[in-house]
Amino acid sequence: MKFQFLSLALLITATTASAGPPNILLVLSDDHSYPHLSCYGNRNTERFNITPNLDAFAGQGMRFDRAYTTAPQCAPSRTSIFTGRSAVGLGVTRFSQPPRKGVRFFTDALRESGYWAGMDGRNQHLQGRVKESAHLNEVFREMGVRPIDDRFDHFVASASTGDVKKIPEWIHSILDKVPDGKPFFLYFGFNQTHRGFGESHEGIEPDQLELPPDWPDLPEVRLDYARFFNKLRQLDEGFGYIMDVLRERNIEKDTMVVFMGDNGEAILRGKGTLHQRGIHVPMVIRWPGMVEAGSVCDALISGEDLAPTFLEAAGVEVQAAMTGVSFLPALRGDEFAGRKFVFAERGWHWGPITNTDGLDFCRSVTSDRYHFIYNALPNQTYWPVDQVRKDAFAWEAIQKAHVGKTLSPLFSRLYFEKPRPVFELYDLSEDPHELNNLAGSPDYDKVETEMRQELDKWMVREHDYLPLPSHATWKW
Repeated sequence: MKFQFLSLALLITATTASAGPPNILLVLSDDHSYPHLSCYGNRNTERFNITPNLDAFAGQGMRFDRAYTTAPQCAPSRTSIFTGRSAVGLGVTRFSQPPRKGVRFFTDALRESGYWAGMDGRNQHLQGRVKESAHLNEVFREMGVRPIDDRFDHFVASASTGDVKKIPEWIHSILDKVPDGKPFFLYFGFNQTHRGFGESHEGIEPDQLELPPDWPDLPEVRLDYARFFNKLRQLDEGFGYIMDVLRERNIEKDTMVVFMGDNGEAILRGKGTLHQRGIHVPMVIRWPGMVEAGSVCDALISGEDLAPTFLEAAGVEVQAAMTGVSFLPALRGDEFAGRKFVFAERGWHWGPITNTDGLDFCRSVTSDRYHFIYNALPNQTYWPVDQVRKDAFAWEAIQKAHVGKTLSPLFSRLYFEKPRPVFELYDLSEDPHELNNLAGSPDYDKVETEMRQELDKWMVREHDYLPLPSHATWKW
């Protein structure tokens, strides 16, 4: 793993942090893929000055270039963050399923060691969906997995961050509840950049946006993208207000702040897929006195790694059941071997079970260079997650172009190939947008075998219910 610095101007000597355990603030954006921050070199956000607060924040901390979530969906990815375990191993691959009673969150251990713990903002899905059927609510109560209010000192199941101007007063009111002398953990979730985006995109010109090479260049796609950036701009404004509150309360030097996307954005080949845009997310951590300002980490990080990292940073024993790997040494600038692979899964999401937006059974493994995807339901029809009703206009335009045979062969293959390939293999160093599937190529047979076998072993360790990918290669 390498560390690098963005510029000499950012080599700022951090003020020594307090000797006690740090406050920990975890801020999650909703449906936000790498690299949609200017600090990652995104020219659209730079051109329209979309993320100035997050970019300044990255200059004060460590930017992670290879952070991944364990699932391209809100509920399982967030559960992995709080448990330090995979969604498959926990049995929470179905969107609405909370973890079993007795499964510990890292916040349980923090509270036992003297921390105050709070949850607020966008639903964290640790107890399932916001609204659930009466009969399911009943069984959740019988199982002891809902409600979870008593596991936190402050708990708001779900609140909208639509009006970001209210955030300063909101955050002050939460922190007023923390007893003097107690370190705190606070989760704050944003609704942005979840769909619906609304119609506004003031100052963001659709025809001036650069589109990724795996998106067809249609006016509707450009308009949808501009509206996404408007939501991202709101998120950045709200995040800036939170940082203002820390300064006003004179606690920023004592607080580790983590910003991360919960999973990929709900655009094309993003949320709901195991392609890079579905699981590769932005992550930046600022911790004065510990993390070098303006530093960059290229180690593979999984969402399940946050829990053991938080516990180790707080001086709390890491729970044996956690499969996450603490990356505290990386934060400190020490040698860090890290992971060779990160894994991800996809199960049921809210939606029809006949399309991939509602149901898909996929698994993936990512290494430093390669990405391997196993599609166990290749006959499912691709449909972008959350692009329904009034939010479906861009996808409807793509479908119309396909039917009218005006869509290029590349885009027809990427979005409408059926059956989809059971295996996909991509060389991320040469093909970061995953346009060229190398699975089955004799030149990559050794790489494909290694990646498939690593996925086999992970699925066995996690007691996965799907057939192993290697079984599909056997000659019966």
